[in-house]
Amino acid sequence: MQVLSWRPRALYFPNFASAEQCQSIIATAKKRLKPSQLALRQGETVESTKGTRTSSGTFISASEDKTGILELIEHKIARATMLPQTHGEAFNVLRYEIGQKYDSHYDAFNPAEYGPQMSQRLASFLLYLSDVEEGGETMFPFENGIFLDSGYDYKKCIGLKVKPRRGDGLLFYSLFPNGTIDRTSLHGSCPVIKGEKWVATKWIRDQEQHED
Repeated sequence: MQVLSWRPRALYFPNFASAEQCQSIIATAKKRLKPSQLALRQGETVESTKGTRTSSGTFISASEDKTGILELIEHKIARATMLPQTHGEAFNVLRYEIGQKYDSHYDAFNPAEYGPQMSQRLASFLLYLSDVEEGGETMFPFENGIFLDSGYDYKKCIGLKVKPRRGDGLLFYSLFPNGTIDRTSLHGSCPVIKGEKWVATKWIRDQEQHED
């Protein structure tokens, strides 16, 4: 494990999963991909946010995965984060093709923008399922508070950048221990320039999650 940053709190886990495990997750997800959607803030519409997130993806729970690989990965994530496995949402497996990206955003939902929340996203664990030849970095533009109070362009790819490497994991926290949102946890996915990016995201909440 490597500490990448303290603002935001971001940790890197080399060789978190094997190449075979990554390929298996991609094979399962490939059959059910749909255009990725956004959680809309109050006043936003699908039209007004068009182009913000251009990947395709699908949600897969560990209980659906007949190979047992997602269950194993979930156990490892729970051990690495020291957060209960029952607090995790289903895996969101995403594919980014050339030119596709996700503009800077927060994983936590600010009640002032999204309305009251029953529970909150506390942390995010990204498992990179593929190498990317060029582009596709996960970036944190507000690292160490830079640009926090200036007119930052949310489409820019700047700040701390993490290059996707197959099998490696990235953990970062969206909330401070007191439950407030860490503004430096703003992050995005830079456009893929060459190759294809696959990632499995596990959002972990501050309360137990129940499968439908």
